[in-house]
Amino acid sequence: MAGLLSFYGGWFGAHWFYLGRRYPWVLGVLAAVLLFLASRAEIWWDTPAMFLLFIPAIAGFIEAIVLCLTSDAKFDARYNPGFVRDKPTGWGPVLVASFGLLIGTVLTMFAIAHVVLHIWSRLGWLDGLNF
Repeated sequence: MAGLLSFYGGWFGAHWFYLGRRYPWVLGVLAAVLLFLASRAEIWWDTPAMFLLFIPAIAGFIEAIVLCLTSDAKFDARYNPGFVRDKPTGWGPVLVASFGLLIGTVLTMFAIAHVVLHIWSRLGWLDGLNF
């Protein structure tokens, strides 16, 4: 469950609430502010605020991979002290980690391409080209 929450809601810290971490509301407030700033722009996906929102999203995908690939004994020792499992978790977390790696890689490449495009546009290297 923690891996899925990190996979889908890592950009606003959903897994932090579930895992009982300190100050889980910080990521939610940051995400709300960045979404508000991006919504005020003419082209919302082409703003620095949207790029800054990629950072916690990518971190959420990475954390989903880490949480899903952590052994049951280590996970329970850290987040569920005293809990005894009846059976191992199985392939579900591995699949979540695989999809997290796939989507996180695509999102990271998109964010890097966005930054490069903005820098090259500001430097004038793309003048006269139509995208």
